[in-house]
Amino acid sequence: MTKDYSKHYNDLSKLMGEMGAKIPNIMEGFSKMHTASCEDGALSSKTKELIALGIAITIRCEGCIVCHVHDALNAGASAEEVMETIGVAILMGGGPSVVYGCEAMEALNQFVVLER
Repeated sequence: MTKDYSKHYNDLSKLMGEMGAKIPNIMEGFSKMHTASCEDGALSSKTKELIALGIAITIRCEGCIVCHVHDALNAGASAEEVMETIGVAILMGGGPSVVYGCEAMEALNQFVVLER
């Protein structure tokens, strides 16, 4: 059965909002760190999101993969750039990264179709 990555992204966003209501200091701190880490600087926001995606694939975090595919595309990454990022993650993570790279590719395919 194919996963609905748009729904997964929206569900995670909602859950993070609920968590923010229960542990506001932690989630506010995390949100500020995420924002500061992904701002344009010596590296563009797009590059930073692609790095985060590569790490997410390598550490096998499906929720992180969904979020960073989504955010990389929003930051201007092309499908080709996302695919190259998946390739680098496979280099660094081996076989398990192939499996999670497939998850990232399917999320990419679904998000790109939604943009059309």
